[in-house]
Order: sequence, then structure tokens, then C-alpha cells
Amino acid sequence: MNFSVSGRAMAAIGVSAVMLLTGGSIAGAAPSSAAAAAPDISVANVRAHLAQLQSIATANGGNRAHGSAGYKASLDYVRAKLDAAGFTTAVQQFTSSGRTGYNLIADWPGGNADQVVMAGSHLDSVSRGPGINDNGSGSAAVLETALAVSRAGYHPAKHLRFAWWGAEELGLVGSSRYVDGLSAANRSKISGYLNFDMIGSPNPGYFVYDDDPAIEKTFKDYFTGLGIATEPETEGDGRSDHAPFKDAGVPVGGLFSGADYVKTAAQAANWGGTSGKAFDACYHRSCDTTTNIDDTALDRNSDAIAHAVWKLSQ
Repeated sequence: MNFSVSGRAMAAIGVSAVMLLTGGSIAGAAPSSAAAAAPDISVANVRAHLAQLQSIATANGGNRAHGSAGYKASLDYVRAKLDAAGFTTAVQQFTSSGRTGYNLIADWPGGNADQVVMAGSHLDSVSRGPGINDNGSGSAAVLETALAVSRAGYHPAKHLRFAWWGAEELGLVGSSRYVDGLSAANRSKISGYLNFDMIGSPNPGYFVYDDDPAIEKTFKDYFTGLGIATEPETEGDGRSDHAPFKDAGVPVGGLFSGADYVKTAAQAANWGGTSGKAFDACYHRSCDTTTNIDDTALDRNSDAIAHAVWKLSQ
């Protein structure tokens, strides 16, 4: 593995390298004493990121898969946004299936280095399509949440870290490499990892990971406030990037809007949409484009991400 680091928040590259490798943080403004409310996340902004990811895939053979020019261009797009917003970014390089892959890690200055809240998503697609719901949706929403942190000048009590994983579609490779590279002490500093993999499915459900009870409650309470019933997430158990963190003893949680499982009549009654049809009929197919997104689900889930990031970091 190797890292390349940038970000105008850092005084020196050496400090950043130590921070990312050890799980620590850099100094920043003191956290505010009063609890802050999360801002509304603009679904138009999230959509704009998805349009960029679609354009990148179209210009690079129709996909953003591990080892491809489309994946690297996607990472460069996300990183440039974060660097301009004042994050300290680091790229973690690895090799899988004979091809080079990359994770992108972004730290927001400040917060308690011994209590790190992470939010992440996988950035790669399968080779058969552009991967706009799977998982441009999670990647774009996490990016826009990070940018909202910057715009708000947010001073969390806990340290905030965001991540975009490579080679998830090959078996959680990038996130596993990251977790395996942390010492036990530095893994213990991560107070919660939040994962977002497919949150804009066109026939959506509202599924909440039933892992860490406190994180689960944070999400369920948010949706209860919207009058939306949720169900425990079971379709993706062990199949996304929260799994390496969970296996290492890190508290995890997240959201999911459904893949190729079929929506039941009871679920359609609760959530709308079409019973007897997959939550995402374009799952892992070439039709997973920007037309394969439900804006309402994308909007609600993006706002829920910001709510959890703010609440869990105070």
C-alpha cells in the first residue's frame, strides 16, 4: 500500500501521513457547546455528482470498474471536490486481480482524535455498466454530506472521516485493505462506521442495518420523524464495506434501498412502488444509469446520512 496526500488544511505532508496511518486527527477549532442540526442535503447537488459519474463512465468504456480509467477518473473527481472544500485527502493504493485499485480517505480538521465517526461507500461499478445506483448513489450522497460539513464550517466533538472504497465488487477488497492496515488501537478509535451502498433504487425500500443499536436507532428515529416505516437490512448482510469493520469489532450501521430482491405487496403498501418487481431491476446491468434512480429515495436517504453524521459526531 502507499498513500499520496493533499489538502490545504494541513501544515505538512508528514502530519497527514501519520494521521491517516494511525487513525488520528489534526488540530482544529474547538467543538461548539450547543448541538447543531444537520443541514438539508440538496438532491439536485447529489444528482449533479451522479451526472458527472455517468459522464465519466460514458467516456471510459461505459463503466467505472476496478482498475479502469473510469474508476480513476471517478476518484479524481471526488478528491478534487474535497480538496477544494478544505479536507485532507489521502489515496491508498493496492493491487487486486492484477490491477491497481485505490481508496480515497478524507479527514475534516478537528474533533477528538480518539473518537472517529466514519461514513463511506464504494466508488467502483461492475464492468457491465456505469453503476449509478450501485454505487454512485451512496458515493454522491456521502460526497455531498462531506461538502455540507465544509459549507457549514461544522466543528464536531468527534473527528469526521469520509471514505470511498475501491474494488468492492471484487469482494470488499479496498475496505478490507484499509481495516487490515489499522492497528488494534487505531481501530478502537473508530466509534462508528456508516455504510451507504445503493440508496436511490428505482422501486425503493427503506432498509436500516440492524447492527449497532445506537446507530440503528439514529436512522430509525429519523425515518419515524418522516412517517416512514423501515425494515432491517438483510439482502446485503456481509456483502458490502461495513463487513470488514464489523468483523474487526467496529460499531457499524447504514442504509440500503434494495437490489435484486422482489418487493412484496406489504412493502409496496408501506413505501409505494410496484410489488412483484425487483427494488432495482438494473442491478449490475448496463441500464444502471442516471435514469435508474428514484429522486425521493435519494433525497430522503441523503438527508438521513447528514442527520446521522451530525448526531453521532456531537
